[in-house]
Amino acid sequence: MSAIATKIVEKYKLTSKMDISELGQYTSEFLENLTDDRKRNQARRSLRDGFKFSSEQVSILIPNQRSGKTKTINLATSNRYQNPISIPQGLKEETIREMAHRFLQNELSIRDIRAEAYALALSALHANAGSSRLSRLRRELRNLGASSQIIEATKFPDITKDANEIQKNRRIFVEEFEKIDYPDHFMLESVKERLDSYDVSTLPDLQALADVMIMLCIHPAELTSLRITDAGVIGYAKNRGQPDIPRKFKSMEKDQERAKALLTWIQHAISSAQMGDPGKPGVKWFNRFLKDYDLIPCYLRKIGAVYAVVVHEAKNLAHAMTIAGQALRHNPANNTSPAQNYVIVLQKNWTIPRSSKTIPTL
Repeated sequence: MSAIATKIVEKYKLTSKMDISELGQYTSEFLENLTDDRKRNQARRSLRDGFKFSSEQVSILIPNQRSGKTKTINLATSNRYQNPISIPQGLKEETIREMAHRFLQNELSIRDIRAEAYALALSALHANAGSSRLSRLRRELRNLGASSQIIEATKFPDITKDANEIQKNRRIFVEEFEKIDYPDHFMLESVKERLDSYDVSTLPDLQALADVMIMLCIHPAELTSLRITDAGVIGYAKNRGQPDIPRKFKSMEKDQERAKALLTWIQHAISSAQMGDPGKPGVKWFNRFLKDYDLIPCYLRKIGAVYAVVVHEAKNLAHAMTIAGQALRHNPANNTSPAQNYVIVLQKNWTIPRSSKTIPTL
């Protein structure tokens, strides 16, 4: 048996009857003392064979790691995210894509996959980030053709519940503190006037790029993939790896053909290298342009959602959220649409229809 594992187990009186979230508090203790693969493998066998811990419990106490740089993880928010885990020098977290490949190539059991997926979630800063990591893992597994049984093994209702609670608290915070105070240059009337005047036979500039992004509530990464068709809008970034089901077209530009022409105008400029692609990682030139107006790219998407609500004359708060969700291309099957995270812009000298006066923060 591993002397190190025995010492830690006896020191903290660890047993196989303890909950996984409770055992996760001692991960750092094991990793700080087990400094190479040989010692870690010995300790795993000791925990499994000598102390009768399950494979899932062992994976939590001694996560599988690869050689590389130092990794420090701070766990917070719920009981599972309280104690910081410091992984020693010489260890590196494998990428989620590598993890998905390993699951299938090594033909891991459902039990082991479940244990490693749970450990992946716990390695995040909080449950919301952990839930996001699990979503990415499922996407990679789907791309590799994993079975539905493997996909289901990576779902944890407790983590999802904690993540939803964080999202709820986040919305409260956003409503109180993250209202966008944008310049007159980007008022609804100003943006609409410029959109109406653009000549798509000329070369677009950065102002046109920003206005079109507001019009379509678009992510920078969607600029080259989004398509407006008779069936609706496709190519939404968050649909990657999933069936590309057309979403209803809705934007501050009610004329679908005009919106399509403006989007194609920008896309052609990017594909012909007459304009850079703001969706590429590390791009700064577009950020510098927006900085003059105290804006960042994600603000354009939020402003566009508000303008769509105003242009389509929302009758009440529920109607406003429906319009915003359609403009943002959120999944209509999602009963808890995140549209309220976006429709948070400080009111500034533009008219709200009389019937929608009750909409907060618009």
